[in-house]
Amino acid sequence: MAGVTPLSKRTVVKKRSKKFARHQSDQFMRIRDSSWRKPKGIDGRVRRRFKGALPMPSIGYGSNKKTRNVHPHGFKTVVVSNVSELEMLMMHNRTYAATVGHSVSSRVRREIVERAEQLAVKVTNANAKLRAEEDA
Repeated sequence: MAGVTPLSKRTVVKKRSKKFARHQSDQFMRIRDSSWRKPKGIDGRVRRRFKGALPMPSIGYGSNKKTRNVHPHGFKTVVVSNVSELEMLMMHNRTYAATVGHSVSSRVRREIVERAEQLAVKVTNANAKLRAEEDA
């Protein structure tokens, strides 16, 4: 569905684009690329927020509420597994886009894509698991 445009395409401003590094993750290969863990030591420089120490995630790094969870195409996404779940997006087709769930069969997937075209709802993965019909 290429014709559906988002209601308002705001520019998304991130306060921080780098991931927060785990404390002392540069010293150990086993935690090199691991996710953030809050330091809990009694003497930890990071936990006590000393100058020059790694920054800790806090609520101030949160993004704008109006642009949170908005994808580059301008829509928020909702995972849909059948046609009745798609019907909920009828009135919100300029704000939300449907993403067909991973475990949905190709037959139901085809029904969802057809109904989405009727409702003018954008489907982000409309071409997934679809093969060209050979008998047509």
